Amino acid sequence: MPAPEKITYDPNAPVDPRVETLVNELIGRVADKWTLLVLEELEDHGTCRFTELSRRVPGISQKMLTQTLRQMERDGLVVRTVHPVVPPKVEYCLTELGHSLGEAFCGVWVWAEANLEKVARARMAFDAR
Repeated sequence: MPAPEKITYDPNAPVDPRVETLVNELIGRVADKWTLLVLEELEDHGTCRFTELSRRVPGISQKMLTQTLRQMERDGLVVRTVHPVVPPKVEYCLTELGHSLGEAFCGVWVWAEANLEKVARARMAFDAR
């Protein structure tokens, strides 16, 4: 399988309004802490049941977890599988698209680790003013 073509950013290229809309939607959604936390748990633990996710994501309500998972499913980030047993068994797992989004946001973690002290110093300097 050939390596995917590397995409480079050209600030002078015309912007496809559909891409701009998608980026704005995804930033809004992924910037939402619940989406990031659910994404992280599914990345770390693989397929999880709803109740398992609710235990692993501290502070999330059932309603918010349901809304988050539905939106992630709609965006193609997770697959919801319902097993026909009693009681119903529902599992969630990341899709290839979900894994790739997790990889993209991994860069934020790398940046945060590299710049933690600089941000702390900047905040202390700002607060001292």
